[in-house]
Amino acid sequence: MVGPAGEQVGIVRIEDALRLAREAELDLVEVAPMARPPVAKLMDYGKFKYENAQKARESRRNQTNTVIKEMKLRPKIDAHDYETKKGHVVRFLKEGDKVKITIMFRGREQSRPELGYNLLQRLATDVEEWGFIESSPKQDGRNMLMVLGPHKNRSALKQAGTSAANANGDGAELAEEDRVKPTTRKKDALAAFDPDQI
Repeated sequence: MVGPAGEQVGIVRIEDALRLAREAELDLVEVAPMARPPVAKLMDYGKFKYENAQKARESRRNQTNTVIKEMKLRPKIDAHDYETKKGHVVRFLKEGDKVKITIMFRGREQSRPELGYNLLQRLATDVEEWGFIESSPKQDGRNMLMVLGPHKNRSALKQAGTSAANANGDGAELAEEDRVKPTTRKKDALAAFDPDQI
């Protein structure tokens, strides 16, 4: 039997152990039932369960959930479409998520896998500030796949920054590049004028 402070009491009969537990107003908990003889400990079982639940909750909070986002491209992608998709990849990497890039080949494009490979390499060099190639480009049937992972220090800094901002309550301030600039359409701008003046 083990005492409440962790001291060894020795081999005790069950009746004596129960009497000691009642006198100390503690619970007698069997901690090693398979041992010969079985080991029991005097403890406050409710407090023990509460502390274990707190430790489990703390370890879950410190755990990082890895999310894999997917971005699909074609080998003959337009420059503007490429920039848009690259922007999405950068955003995912800034958020600390992995990104799986898929190049889809159709018809005769399958005979030119180097187009997809070159596109993936170009994308990897364009976003190397935010992420790195976790798995290099591989041909998988009609598709070519590559996985980009965020830099560890960047995702940790971002996570620390958001938790500090939430704690301080000053998450309302946005960086200059994160602000959305208002855009007006030509139609909306013309609607503001008097029709007689146009």
